[in-house]
Amino acid sequence: MISLSKEQVVAMHIKLMEATAESITIINEAGLDSALLSPLQIFFGKELYPGNIRKIARTIYGIIKNHPFLDGNKRTGTYVMLVLLKLNGVEAKLSKDDVVYVGEAVANGAMNDRELAAFIYDKLN
Repeated sequence: MISLSKEQVVAMHIKLMEATAESITIINEAGLDSALLSPLQIFFGKELYPGNIRKIARTIYGIIKNHPFLDGNKRTGTYVMLVLLKLNGVEAKLSKDDVVYVGEAVANGAMNDRELAAFIYDKLN
């Protein structure tokens, strides 16, 4: 999977927050590290999150749930999702409403990472 570095995600977050004049403070750096690294875990030679969509879903879930930023975790998480899907050649038809739904559903616990992956699979061309 083509992934993003921590520096790239932080730069994306800064750009989003500057557009709305909100805080760009990182309050949970370990949570951001976990969100970016956990999808790559291997246990006894098997990927815990096989396939690009599962890895992307886990990354987004981690960014939103780990709350690494003071503000904008849902926006940053969903923006990262769109970028990762594009970078990895995944052509999902996600509307603006779908993106808002993902951010809200993950944040409020209505959607876990497996359900997010299934949601993305359902939106494939």
